[in-house]
Amino acid sequence: MSYRYGASYLDPGLNTLVAPTLQYNLFGWGNNNSGQLCLGNITSYSSPKQIGNLTTWSVLSGSGTSFFGIQSNGTLWACGQNYAGVLGLGNTTFYSSPKQVGALTNWAKICVSNVTVWAVKTDGTLWSWGANQYGQLGLSNTTYFSSPKQVGSLTNWLQVVASSYNGALAVKTDGTLWAWGQNNQGQLGQNNTTNLSSPKQVGSLTNWLTVAGGGYYGQSYAIKTDGTLWSWGNNDFGQLGLGNRTKYSSPKQVGSLTNWSKISSGNFSIVALKTDSTLWSWGYNAAGQLGVGNITSYSSPQQVGSLTNWLTISAGGYEAVSAIKTDGTLWAWGNNAYGQLGLGNTTYYSSPKQVGSSTTWKFAVCSWYDVYAIG
Repeated sequence: MSYRYGASYLDPGLNTLVAPTLQYNLFGWGNNNSGQLCLGNITSYSSPKQIGNLTTWSVLSGSGTSFFGIQSNGTLWACGQNYAGVLGLGNTTFYSSPKQVGALTNWAKICVSNVTVWAVKTDGTLWSWGANQYGQLGLSNTTYFSSPKQVGSLTNWLQVVASSYNGALAVKTDGTLWAWGQNNQGQLGQNNTTNLSSPKQVGSLTNWLTVAGGGYYGQSYAIKTDGTLWSWGNNDFGQLGLGNRTKYSSPKQVGSLTNWSKISSGNFSIVALKTDSTLWSWGYNAAGQLGVGNITSYSSPQQVGSLTNWLTISAGGYEAVSAIKTDGTLWAWGNNAYGQLGLGNTTYYSSPKQVGSSTTWKFAVCSWYDVYAIG
């Protein structure tokens, strides 16, 4: 069985949760071979299906075979495959409907990649569980855990994301950047390729705002408080946006612009937003996932159309993208082998296509073979 990279959603420009007290329905679609759509079955769907009746979801994350969600009351829920105890339930049983992870009510942010999970609580503590062969849990060992374990004792963690299948990037409230886990492509930003089993600071700067990363082969991205964009790690397809295919093991600035606001990484491709709400992409494009109307790969940022009303973005590991506009409409493009674009078919698209006609979508998470959205 293959386990894939996933993604999570929070507003990366603000590092805050999105509307945690409002009432929204949860939907899922795409591949469901492990019950990861939480619909009580293993049937795949090519259009959105409502997941349960709860309307209090505020944060979502998916890995392609498992799902995690935090509700507005701070409880954490999971479903899908459970290899290495990734669901955090103290066992390795698969579940096709949501199961609460423990009884705590102070979960704030979460990210699952492959079969490893990292999470931040409202008290600023950092937690992890699941696979740990590269020390990606940050616990100074390589032991697997099937329930949450605290990473150190600090209470100033702000955001945590995956740097690859088996590594993590994190930002603290003091603006420092940290990394740990697998480092075969230099994705930890330490100017080397040495794996780390505990968090280590990337440089000494204190103006990091938000981070993104992903892909089996490992690349990392970060935006500073001054709006500059930085990247490092694997660059086989020009996914670092630097106009070349050279790998770098420490952060390099992407161009000279100072208006980047949000970024999301797929396996080898990237989508990003600027402060003017324009949409940009670069990297690998064999499935049309860059949304620029062709299948040409690019090693520097390309604007997707000319619109200035893009609100949120999410790039999936299997080269599909979901995005929401300021008018509440949902759009998708790229790989659609499992119906993950939500368009009722399995046709690939190289430019954005609207998903249904609803104007109430709030955010979407494009996982590996599936998508989760709130609206």
